[in-house]
Amino acid sequence: MSPQLDRGRIDKRKDILDAAFSVFAREGYPQAHVDQIAAEAGVAKATVYNHFGDKENLFRETIAALSERALARNLAAVALLAKAGDNLPAALTNVGIHLVDCYCDPQSWALRRLLYAETPQFPDLLELTQVGVAEPVAQALADRLARLALEGHIDISDPALAAEHLTALLTGPLEARSRFGTRCIPRLERKAITESAVATFLSAFAPRP
Repeated sequence: MSPQLDRGRIDKRKDILDAAFSVFAREGYPQAHVDQIAAEAGVAKATVYNHFGDKENLFRETIAALSERALARNLAAVALLAKAGDNLPAALTNVGIHLVDCYCDPQSWALRRLLYAETPQFPDLLELTQVGVAEPVAQALADRLARLALEGHIDISDPALAAEHLTALLTGPLEARSRFGTRCIPRLERKAITESAVATFLSAFAPRP
């Protein structure tokens, strides 16, 4: 296969996955139809089957693709903590805002709603998102916090638990305030949530005299 044809196949696959997510998020898995997805992707119905086999496999591939994107965005946010410098509150707030933005992204809300609705039928998808996204992000954050502890910026004995605490402080208020993703949380409100979370975290883990 020539590079041009291969590129076209990859692009078509991405178009189908994007269309599939749009249809699954809008209709729900049981009500979504492959012909709707094909129409939204601008391809023949047979093309969808050629790429993915059946609707069930397409759903799994769609969730996997979105999970990969979410992982990349969250890891990029955590990586900003490497540039903490001497102003840790500002650095943590910057990272926190990026993580909150990832959490509040419309695709992230739609992905979580799909998982909540379809986990009984697809229990393996919860494992995919937990092991494939949540755990690597938590580990990356724990590693950054451990480095800050070694440098004397914070006092923690369990970096993994500290990362869990910080994540809970950042994301805990968002479900209720967003009404489970049906209300857009304004930028200033997200910033206030983040600043409060960082202040609480640093109060708990400030270096001891």
